[in-house]
Amino acid sequence: MRPNSQGRVIALGGGTGLPALLESLKPPHGGDAPFGSVSAVVTVMDDGGSSGRLRRDLGTLSPGDIRNCLIALSDAPETMRRIFQYRFESGELEGHSLGNLFIAALADLSGDFASAVSQLHEFLAIRGRIYPSTQDNVRLVAELEDGSEVIGEAAIPRSARSIRRLRLDPQDCHALPEACDALARADLILLGPGSLYTSVLPNLLVRDLADAIRASRARKVYCCNLVTQPGETAGFTASRHAAILLEHCGEGLFDTVLCNREPLPPAMERAYERTEAAPVEVDALALRRMGLCIIEADLLAEGNQARHDPAKLRKALADLARSAVEVA
Repeated sequence: MRPNSQGRVIALGGGTGLPALLESLKPPHGGDAPFGSVSAVVTVMDDGGSSGRLRRDLGTLSPGDIRNCLIALSDAPETMRRIFQYRFESGELEGHSLGNLFIAALADLSGDFASAVSQLHEFLAIRGRIYPSTQDNVRLVAELEDGSEVIGEAAIPRSARSIRRLRLDPQDCHALPEACDALARADLILLGPGSLYTSVLPNLLVRDLADAIRASRARKVYCCNLVTQPGETAGFTASRHAAILLEHCGEGLFDTVLCNREPLPPAMERAYERTEAAPVEVDALALRRMGLCIIEADLLAEGNQARHDPAKLRKALADLARSAVEVA
């Protein structure tokens, strides 16, 4: 590696968490790039909303999370990005995103979902690379504590019952070789933030990806959520989040946990309590007993919702990338 390299970063996830993370990894307009390169591996297992309809109607992989991540790393003109995110509000197309339809059409034309995503890099002036987690049409299956099962990413958070185990159906799906190669070259691998069972874990249950992460010499960081999520992680501490990942996928997926140390404003905390959510307790001692390094920083954005502040998160991750390069 070049001595002045700022590090190759690759993030895995989905939902709203991964696009927000990618936004923080992009340099501010007119500013210096804090990272040498940025890539993302994105879950394609959503079966709700526009993505779910396209999966059922066309048999395509879920384009929604991919679309949001492409836009997060896009340098295309604002009008182009707004059009790609445009959602129809009436008629037969009501609820569909134009970007989802575009990706589905391109996948049909090329006969290959990953090829369609790759072609969009130039079209949307993407700064980085975006990879679907798999090309196989898989579903999420959650086994609940009462022994019942819930099938489908959209249904899992609505079950309102504790999840015992998550699996893919079929379980023998495969990752793109290019995604595994990117993990092998990375200096910093990021997991989360995002819904534990429906955004972070689905990528790690693709065995090729988990094996590639384990084999990588990169620094591996789990970015913990700010608040718990009803239907998935109610009452979970930071160490419980980490333990679920390790119980499902084994050791070696991450060596560091990045947590927020800034308390939520009282009014915000009360608002979350009304939705049965709460700040994630950072039980640092339990994390250290698991052999994990813990980094606590002020990551909270201003506003009425608990969100990671892009500038604060960018600084914390740049410091981690810099230390990873120095170790390498």
